Amino acid sequence: MKPVQEIFPLLNEPKRVVIVPHQKPDADAMGASLALLHFLRTLGHQVTIISPTNWAGWVSWMPGCSEVIDYDLQKENAEKILDKAEWIFCLDFNAINRTKNMTAKLEQLSCTKILIDHHQQPDEKGFDYGISDVKKSSTCEMIYDLIYASGHSDKFSKDIIDCLYAGVLADTGSFRFSSASANVHRLVADLKDKGLEHMHVHQELFDNFLENRMRFIGHVLLNRMEIFYEYNTVLLKVPKSDLLKYQIKTGDTEGLVNYPQSIRGIKLVAIVIDRDEERKWSFRSKGDFDCNTFARKYFEGGGHFNASGGRSSDSLEKTIEAFYSAMKENKSLLQ
Repeated sequence: MKPVQEIFPLLNEPKRVVIVPHQKPDADAMGASLALLHFLRTLGHQVTIISPTNWAGWVSWMPGCSEVIDYDLQKENAEKILDKAEWIFCLDFNAINRTKNMTAKLEQLSCTKILIDHHQQPDEKGFDYGISDVKKSSTCEMIYDLIYASGHSDKFSKDIIDCLYAGVLADTGSFRFSSASANVHRLVADLKDKGLEHMHVHQELFDNFLENRMRFIGHVLLNRMEIFYEYNTVLLKVPKSDLLKYQIKTGDTEGLVNYPQSIRGIKLVAIVIDRDEERKWSFRSKGDFDCNTFARKYFEGGGHFNASGGRSSDSLEKTIEAFYSAMKENKSLLQ
């Protein structure tokens, strides 16, 4: 994988570009994709975003989101666009298989693939150019850096600013996580100088849900939470019946894993959600417990040191038993 800086001299040569975020794109993945779309269009490129799957309603407010193509729903149209692409930007994921049903199609394509991501252990052989920097707070921070580094600091528009701030805000936990470096705060100050209205973005991201989600969160914390003080661990178990009862949609479970982190002494929080095709895991840790290694070793996942995800094809009961075993194996690291 060649350095992403090598494409900078080519940015002024209009191309057919497709931007692909990871499946179920969150605020960072969607924000980075849309910010890059708006930026590249100012340079004359023909740009389309194709998401591998649907996305949460609370990111749909982002400027340009209505144009994003859902590969699962519009496969034929999406593949026609992919077949004509000269560049494909892969944002906020480190391996092609993070694109779910798009994986085979992307692997077939011979066009130039460009990675911009901040997760650990990227599969660099799958990309022609790129940058992978685990020290960055978010892929949105990396798009901000790219715009500056490519010599186009005059291209920041209100749409780009809103999308970038949303991704940085979400992936730093509202600037709570250690990834919120001094450079992140300088980025925010710069965006404010450029006209950022931060209250608007906060409201769209955090004050934009239905009543059923609030009741669902209360139900999970009251009835689906196990606390293992001997392991400084919390497990949230969400069966499919809960999703149906509370009419939970894509994105409604976002952030739920963070609630138990406020319990004194807790070092690891895990949530497992019973989806149709698989069981989805999310992990959060405090201090020196490595979620990335834990997720990779036990649950076919990965991500960041203190925040990772995973999956299991086993039943809900079996994957929970696997978690109990993994927790016990890691007792010395959790104390």
